[in-house]
Amino acid sequence: MGRLERYAEVAGGDVIEHLRQLARLLKGIKVVHVNSTRTGGGVAEILGRLVPLMNELGIEASWLVIEGDEDFFRCTKSFHNALQGTPVGLSESALRHYEAVNAENASAFRRVLEDADVVIIHDPQPAAMLSFCPGRKGKWIWRCHIDISRPWRPLWKYLRKFVMQYDASIFSIAQFAQPLPHPLYIIPPSIDPLSEKNRELTETEVKEVYNGFGIDLGRPVTLQVSRFDRFKDPLGVIQAYRLAKKFIPPLQLVLAGGGAADDPEGEAVLEEVRLAARDDPDIHVLYLPPEADRTINALQRGAEVVLQKSLREGFGLTVTEAMWKGKPVIGGDTGGIKLQVINHHTGFRVNTPEGAALRIRYLLHHREILSAMGRKARQFVRENFLITRHLRDYLTLMVGLTYEVEERIELA
Repeated sequence: MGRLERYAEVAGGDVIEHLRQLARLLKGIKVVHVNSTRTGGGVAEILGRLVPLMNELGIEASWLVIEGDEDFFRCTKSFHNALQGTPVGLSESALRHYEAVNAENASAFRRVLEDADVVIIHDPQPAAMLSFCPGRKGKWIWRCHIDISRPWRPLWKYLRKFVMQYDASIFSIAQFAQPLPHPLYIIPPSIDPLSEKNRELTETEVKEVYNGFGIDLGRPVTLQVSRFDRFKDPLGVIQAYRLAKKFIPPLQLVLAGGGAADDPEGEAVLEEVRLAARDDPDIHVLYLPPEADRTINALQRGAEVVLQKSLREGFGLTVTEAMWKGKPVIGGDTGGIKLQVINHHTGFRVNTPEGAALRIRYLLHHREILSAMGRKARQFVRENFLITRHLRDYLTLMVGLTYEVEERIELA
């Protein structure tokens, strides 16, 4: 059985047939994805699953990862923070270095990039590469996974001069889109229900993981899975847990996540979290390696309440993952979380640690509501956020660009 046929069991046979119909219009075209890391974060996860599916559909798809030094990734981390609204200080020398690294990568990949029919550049790190590929023949798309609804204007003004050269841009939700002189598309991210992180696990497998970390499944567990990033507000999660524990004494908190090769601030944030948690044996801070997908799967399945208390969030695939496992999510009222967490239906959106604590207490005292929300959450993901829908959206976009369709394309 091919990979696509296995998805028919989850998404339905008609969905797979629709993908094949779209792919027939694109058979043999060369598609290149470019991002800044092979492991860590949602972009790498998605590309690792999406690219093989494109190839199975007869599209010649590949995935390139740019290289850069510490100064480059420190600069692009500042880009990330600035695009999410934080004023940053960037010197002219830092910006020139950013451009030089993009030029070096464009030179290294020029033959592949200029020969491609479609190039999809992910996020700001490689955004300037287009300027250094003057001989390109195909369509270039900038795919932004970040919440840039209220960017720090000086940085966006600088980056925009590169982005406006593209043939199209993709954003995760409509609120993130910025005015640009080319077509804009809205494509939310997705999860792969058959991946190691999302496949079904037995109760024994879940218990083995929890026992391995010394976490007592006989007491309620709250969980947040995310990179150790200040925008994920792990310190706010600890504060919410401590407030909730006053009313639910046996409560435990698990903060699990890892780092990414393009995020130089992760270690510092991890140390802040460990310092805040050091006096409480019921707070478990787990720094996980990139290959810990099965561990994350088990942690999400064993938790009773899952949080994603982000202050800014591009989308939040950990929200999607938890909902797929039938968990209501208490999430920050921001970015792509608002697209997934429907208040009182698939979870609760909150703005403060106090609000999160109140919702933890409510769900653990109303188990029937917790279960009902979890069922709704799983169905909502099935209908909207599986990788088959994501792939369909990309194929539809590429058909439109390849055949230069003038009419509006609905990616519903």
